[in-house]
Amino acid sequence: MKKNLLIVCCFFLMVSCKKEESKEMDKAVAADDTVVKPTEFADSKYAEMGKKTLAAMEKGDMDSWMEMYADSAVYVWNSGDSLVGKSAIASYWKQRRANVIETIKFSDAIFLPIMVNKPQSVEAKGVWLLAWYKTTAKYRKGKEMTQWIHTDYHFDSHDKVDRVIQYIDKAAVNAALPK
Repeated sequence: MKKNLLIVCCFFLMVSCKKEESKEMDKAVAADDTVVKPTEFADSKYAEMGKKTLAAMEKGDMDSWMEMYADSAVYVWNSGDSLVGKSAIASYWKQRRANVIETIKFSDAIFLPIMVNKPQSVEAKGVWLLAWYKTTAKYRKGKEMTQWIHTDYHFDSHDKVDRVIQYIDKAAVNAALPK
């Protein structure tokens, strides 16, 4: 009992200290307009760009889907697989959409455009679009698969995507592919 009470007290002490730190930081930011926030919301146009690309993928209009990519773009999956260059990304996804994926539908999408002013670790400075959506795909001669996918898009100074990081359960995809 004493041990639990001690843990609870330590927790509340840490929370109250964090609140005081936060209040002090808020005061410093309010007093000095030159303080740059590590992140802030970015223009909502990036969310619209994300919606447009999902609609193009659903229709199988891969040329429209590729319009937002920079020539030097890199597409990375959480498994470690990657594609480098716009032409490699276009080739992979055009082939996959034409020959592997019969239909694909995105729903319940959430888009969060953010500006990273001060990277906290390995993320690049600049505009990121964080996207979450439910994906239902029917594979040719295979099964249907539904899962939530999270995709991060980084935009270069010309509003072109130069980096994509996609978090997907490839086991669900593999289970739906024809054997």
